[in-house]
Amino acid sequence: MNFIQWALSPWGERIPIHISWDLLWAAAIAGVLFLVVHAIYVGYWAKPADESVDESTLAAARVPERVARHSFLARAYHWVMAACMFVLLFTAFLPKVGVKFSWVKIHWTAGIVLTIIVLYHIIHSTFWQDFWAIWPDKQDVVDASRRFRRAMGEAAPPPKKFGKYPLENKLFHLSVLCAGLAVIFTGFFMMFRVRTPFFTRNPYLFSDMTWGVIYVLHGLAGVIFVALIVIHIYFALRPEKFFLTKSMIFGWISRERYLGHYDPERWPVDEGVREAGQSKAPEVVS
Repeated sequence: MNFIQWALSPWGERIPIHISWDLLWAAAIAGVLFLVVHAIYVGYWAKPADESVDESTLAAARVPERVARHSFLARAYHWVMAACMFVLLFTAFLPKVGVKFSWVKIHWTAGIVLTIIVLYHIIHSTFWQDFWAIWPDKQDVVDASRRFRRAMGEAAPPPKKFGKYPLENKLFHLSVLCAGLAVIFTGFFMMFRVRTPFFTRNPYLFSDMTWGVIYVLHGLAGVIFVALIVIHIYFALRPEKFFLTKSMIFGWISRERYLGHYDPERWPVDEGVREAGQSKAPEVVS
């Protein structure tokens, strides 16, 4: 399979002009295969996690009935970003499968909105949230190794419960970060090739080879997002993960979910309350 479309410049130079659109289907199929394999693994192989809760522990006595997980601004950012991503993907790929409409202005407008909210998210997470909470740490690697060894039937110490963000969430965030920055930076320069109120159109800003590389990177980031979104929706709808989806709507998880899934030392409940801009619930377990 030829993953890149090539063309000859007026000077006879072979230059890339875009990705092969076969990659769109490859990304979609890869996402579906992942969720099929994962569903089989969970159904027939994986051992259920220990979600036992001892309500008599001192930790439980300090945990409010509702534990704040996502602030209103964090939730608004998530859903606006989701809307932008769907608009960008639909306007980019529907014309390639035969749906004809005036998509260019819609596409770059959604790209500008995405860029603005990503800049907001970077500033907000750096100065108002725990910036390092979403990045993998040593304990994540140790626990992942223990879970894998136990899944393979080997003897290994039991892994600890998660911090606020499990390792798989952190790795997904890192993937979205890389693909998102790639699509934003390349999309910014691609706006110089169309007429917008912001820049004077200048298709000669870069050489043909540089423009080709920009288009290839932009397309690769786009098809990567197809697979990422398929995987993300799959996990959001899984029964054991659906409480996290609800927390992205309502902003909180229950005390039972918190104690069953998370380590209070790695995700102190006070931190969750503070990030959501709320005070502790007055009603606690005695």
